[in-house]
This record gives sequence, structure tokens and C-alpha cells, in this order.
Amino acid sequence: MADVTVRGAGIFGLSVAWSCARRGARVRVIDPCGPGAGASGGIVGALAPHVPEQWNTKKAFQLDSLLMAETYWTEIRAIAGRDPGYARLGRLQPITDDAALALARDRAEGARALWGERATWEVVKAADKGWTPQSPTGLLIRDTLSARIHPRRACAALAAAIMSRGGEVVTDAPDEGRVVWATGAAGLAALSAAHTRSVGAGVKGQAALLAFDADVCPQIFAGGVHVVPHADGTVAVGSTSERDFADATATDAQLDAVIAAARAAVPALADAPVVQRWAGLRPRSRSRAPMLGAHPLHDGQFIANGGFKIGFGMAPKAGEVMADLVLDGVDAIPKAFRPEASF
Repeated sequence: MADVTVRGAGIFGLSVAWSCARRGARVRVIDPCGPGAGASGGIVGALAPHVPEQWNTKKAFQLDSLLMAETYWTEIRAIAGRDPGYARLGRLQPITDDAALALARDRAEGARALWGERATWEVVKAADKGWTPQSPTGLLIRDTLSARIHPRRACAALAAAIMSRGGEVVTDAPDEGRVVWATGAAGLAALSAAHTRSVGAGVKGQAALLAFDADVCPQIFAGGVHVVPHADGTVAVGSTSERDFADATATDAQLDAVIAAARAAVPALADAPVVQRWAGLRPRSRSRAPMLGAHPLHDGQFIANGGFKIGFGMAPKAGEVMADLVLDGVDAIPKAFRPEASF
């Protein structure tokens, strides 16, 4: 018999299951398509902080989670014997004009106050060549909090870690014990269908992998595009954010524009060939925050959904607060993350 059943083997479902398993609970994860088959099987993997201003509980929660990430993924790698592709290498962003420079310096002050010595946000001079984005001012924002993850490998590593603790990751099984629903866009659609207005939906994203080895270089955010080097000799670029679409898994000219923007922003990628194109639905709650807590439709059960673009960054802490609630009845979930915030 399982103590905890988690429906959904995306990043939220797996992180909740792992946090429960590492505390000794017998865990079963059920997903008909296997680990990381939905949005969590994407290819970008940018773990980037919210800007250090207009501070709120969502930003504070994310900061805690990003600071937990190195220890979290190091433990997963050791237990699973699989590399999740995590590395905290920072991020560069071009500063386009004087107004952007003034804002960047204000945010540097905010980071000093909010992040302390745990990470920095600073203005630096752009290098003349190499892995550097184009910057009209010759200046860049550099933060040391951003990190990268390989989404598919991270999900596979989490699944392996869960199984190493005696848990199951299966395609079909009955619910046993306490039940957590982490079913992504489909789960949000079911919630919306049961209410008078939408409480969330899947938002399509498109991304691409380019063959270019920039393994230990920082990620770049420029021209509205994330550029993320991975350890396997590829660079991920993305992504679009589409609410209206005909095919959730098809790539099109919108991705071509993302690739072109990445090449324009980072000259080193000008001739890098595209080796993979990806599209999928990312679950976005109406409140834009993760949806964690008691399930609105299933009495006595729980929900972990709405990771959208920040699911991997939020996952370490989201898993812990959900395990507190599911196993011990301790509710440390921020008010803004509760399901009722989206209703």
C-alpha cells in the first residue's frame, strides 16, 4: 500500500513525491505517459529569479527555492546516479539605454537588500568577444543567482531517486493513501470546466536546441529570448507564450523568429545549426502563481499545479511545503499560492 499517490510525473508531481519519499513515505507516482512527458519535458531549463523590486511572497518563495536548488539537485544526482544537468552559472542581460541602466542600478541596490551575500545583481562591462550578447551601451546586467537545468534529465533523475527509496513510477494504478493531483494543463482544464470561469489553462511555448558548445558559460536573456547553454554541447533558445493556437505540439514561424532573435542577440550562435524544435503546453493558473494546497474538487486530496515558466525554479521548495501539508498537516503555503486565489 502506498502512503501517498501522486497523479502526474511532471516537475511538480515528482518533486512532491520525492519530498515525501525522502521522509520515509511509501510513494506511487502515476502518469500514463511517463516522467517529463508534458511541459516538464521541454528543453530550455532557465532557472532565473524575479527582479529584486516590488517584493512579495511569490518572489520570496522563489528566492528560497533557487537558493535550495544546488543542494537539492546535488542530492538527487548522488542518489539517482543520474545527472539532472543543474549548474548555477549566472545570467547576462544587455543594457539598452540610459533608462535601462538607471533601472539596473536601482535593482542592484534592491538585490543587495533582499539577497544579501547569497547572490549578486550588478552592472558590468561587456566583453569584446566570445559568449557575450550585443549591448548598445557596452554594459550588461550580471546576476549570480540564475542557474540552468536539463528538464528531461532532471525528471528522469527525480524518478530514479524516488524508486531508489522504494517508490513506484507507473503508467496506471489505483489511488492509495493521500492523493496529490499534479496533472498540469489537463488538470487546470478540468478545474475550469467545473467552475463558471477559467481558473487556468495551458499556454503554448515553442523552443529550439542549437548545436553549440558553451557548457560553462552563463545563460543570456536578450531580445525577449532565453539562451541557455547545456552540458551536452547544445544551447536552448526560447520561448514563445501563446494563448491562441491550433496545434499545441507544432512549431512554426513564431519559433523561427525566436531563433533569429537569439542569433541576433548572441553573435556566437550565428551559424549554429538547429538540432531540435519543441512545442508544448505549460500550465498557467489564473493568478499566475503556483497552485498548491487542498484540491478544490476532491475532498481530502491535494493539488500541485500551475508551474508555468517557473516550475523547475519553484520545485525544490514547492515539494517541501506540499510534503509538510500532505504528511504532517503543517500548512506553510503562501496565501497567494492557494487554489482559491485563482477562483
